[in-house]
Amino acid sequence: SNCFTVILLTFQTNILTELKNWKLNLIQHHKLQMRQEKEKHATHVKQLQNEMENLKELLHTYEISISRKDEVVITNLTQALEKQKERVELMRKFTLWRIQHVKTKQEEYANSIANRHFRTALMKKVWAAWRSASEVKWKDKVARACQLRAEDVCVQLTNDYEAKIAELTATLEQRKAEILRLHSERDQYEDTMKKAFMRGVCALNLEAMTMFQSK
Repeated sequence: SNCFTVILLTFQTNILTELKNWKLNLIQHHKLQMRQEKEKHATHVKQLQNEMENLKELLHTYEISISRKDEVVITNLTQALEKQKERVELMRKFTLWRIQHVKTKQEEYANSIANRHFRTALMKKVWAAWRSASEVKWKDKVARACQLRAEDVCVQLTNDYEAKIAELTATLEQRKAEILRLHSERDQYEDTMKKAFMRGVCALNLEAMTMFQSK
C-alpha cells in the first residue's frame, strides 16, 4: 500500500510539472504575439507622426508664401489652418487612444481565455490520472459517478470557453470597424484641409491680380 501511494504521488508530481511547463510555454507564446502587435502599433504611430511632420512642413511653406500678402488675409488663413491642424491632431490622439483601448481589452480577454483553458486541461489531466490510479481499488459504481461529475464540469467549462471566444471575436470585429471608420474620418479631414489650402491660394492669387490691374 505504501509503495502504491509513493507511485501515485510521483505520477501526480510528474503531471503537475508537465502542466506547469505547458502553462509557461503558453504564456511565452502569448507574450510573443503581444510584442508583435505592439511593434505593428509602433509602426502605425510612426507613420502618423511622419504624416504630421509633412503637414507641418506644408503649413510652414504656405506661411512663408503668404507672408508677403495682405495682413488681414494672412491672419484669417492662418487661423483656419491652425484650426484644421488642431482637428487633425485631436483625431490622431483619439485614434491612438482607441487603438490602445482595443489592445488592452484584447490582452484581458486573451489572459482570461488562457487561464480558463489551462484550468480545463488541468482538470482533464488530473481526472484521467485519478481514474487510472483508482480503478484498481475502487468499485465501478463510485468510479462511474465521479466520471459523470467530471465530464459535466468539463462540458460546462468548454461551453463557457466557447462563449467567451465568440464574445471576444465579436468585440474584435467591432473594434476593427471602429478603427476603419476613424481612419476614413481622418482622410476626410486631411482632404478638407488640402482643399482649404488650395482655395486660400486661389483667393490670394485673384486678389493679387486685381490689385496689380487696378494699379
